[in-house]
Amino acid sequence: MHEIITITLNPALDKSTHVYQVLPEKKLRCEQPVFEPGGGGINVSRAIKKLGGKSSTWFLEGGPAGEKLCELLKEEGIDYWTVKTRNWSRENLMVMEDSTGNQYRFGMPGPETHENEWKRCLEKLENMKQDELPKYVVASGSLPPGVPDNFYLQLAEIANKRGFRLIVDTSGEALLKAAGEGVYLLKPNLGELAALANKDQISALEQEEIARQVLEEGKCKVLVVSLGPRGAMLASKEGITYVVPPTVPQKSAVGAGDSMVAGMVMSLAKGCSLDEVVRYGVAAGTAATMTPGSELCRKEDTEEIFKWLQEHQVQL
Repeated sequence: MHEIITITLNPALDKSTHVYQVLPEKKLRCEQPVFEPGGGGINVSRAIKKLGGKSSTWFLEGGPAGEKLCELLKEEGIDYWTVKTRNWSRENLMVMEDSTGNQYRFGMPGPETHENEWKRCLEKLENMKQDELPKYVVASGSLPPGVPDNFYLQLAEIANKRGFRLIVDTSGEALLKAAGEGVYLLKPNLGELAALANKDQISALEQEEIARQVLEEGKCKVLVVSLGPRGAMLASKEGITYVVPPTVPQKSAVGAGDSMVAGMVMSLAKGCSLDEVVRYGVAAGTAATMTPGSELCRKEDTEEIFKWLQEHQVQL
């Protein structure tokens, strides 16, 4: 039994390469590509592994790209369970332009997904024996075509019925509908927090009031608002606090959000206080910005930043 399960319905085989300069209508000579498993929940499980934890990642797997995803996860020592799909899993491309240091990220749409495929994940959770259920399920990432935007809501219904804690990290209608059922933890950014309050945008002066509103409406028990380089705001029944990370040399923001979720769910599973949970999450997210390309957080960087936060954090 795994205490943590991550679910990814729109996984991706991420391919990255370098080229000296990106130019139109020219044959660009790229370096040998690097392949990595990608997608919200998959990246959360990979970051958990890097931080010394364990989880099982569930995802939809189709075609050669899906087979390569499984191969790469096996190499990283990550436990997984898949649902075979008729259509191929997507592939994303990131190109690093060496002459400028710019990143060009090409995200592909997911494949058309059939009802009997996406429902398998829900059925497996519904039918698991009580002593096999995880303590935490992380539902992260976008939904591919064919999956209804109430998928995370259905997942929340099962969580409330079976007793595991659901963490949702998504956007758009999928986020709004999941919040309508009530989940344990939501991790929106400021734009997504505005959407939860049915607003186009919000100011920094409004964010605490809206966070309290989200909690009072029962959309979640814990709200962690990602503030980018400014860290995060934690809102719960205990009140509101901020976690502000130290300034670090940044190389890439790719994977920071997934690393943050990984740090938080690992700490939750260990029984840490909510303040410590968010500090470790911010530490992992900040550590991810110190790594190049699409590399996730490193444990040694995360531990060093967490120690700093424990010593210097000021409650606001």
